[in-house]
Amino acid sequence: MQVNLKEITTATMVLFAVIDIVGSIPIIIDLRKKVGHIQSEKASIVAGVIMISFLFIGEEILKLIGIDVNSFAVAGSFVLLFLALEMILGIKLYKDEQATTASIVPIAFPLIAGAGTMTTILSLKAEFETINIIIGILLNLILVYGVLKSSAKIERLFTANGLSIIRKVFGVVLLAIAVKLFAANIQGLFPN
Repeated sequence: MQVNLKEITTATMVLFAVIDIVGSIPIIIDLRKKVGHIQSEKASIVAGVIMISFLFIGEEILKLIGIDVNSFAVAGSFVLLFLALEMILGIKLYKDEQATTASIVPIAFPLIAGAGTMTTILSLKAEFETINIIIGILLNLILVYGVLKSSAKIERLFTANGLSIIRKVFGVVLLAIAVKLFAANIQGLFPN
């Protein structure tokens, strides 16, 4: 296992774009208004446990059902592509259930550690060292915790337009990452 700053930076940026905590601020603010309090610590810890567990056992689960990491990474690149298109175009391709309480279920899962995040974690594992992905996850969890804890301040700070611009910028970054992930893993599906 080798710590690599470039891999950590890429993994952190990819996960940041997929988790899209900035884009989720309106949802978090709405939840806080409905239930009064968001359990920031609990949501962040549970999301971290889900993501790190999936990093280690996700590949075994895939082997159990007969799917290799390259296939999952290519499929993951399509998920990232659609997430990026949602962010850039401001459309909703993925329909999610409405959250009713601000606890583990709507925030930790699926808001933070949802299907896109799980797919991304396994896709990253096909390319990067595990330690670098873990560091990327932890850096994102610190940011997620900060956003959850200060959602009231953020609401006053940003306008809807400001959040929309940030979301579109990260959508373009995510789109580029999806293309790179697809290109890096597509050859693995066709052995010579």
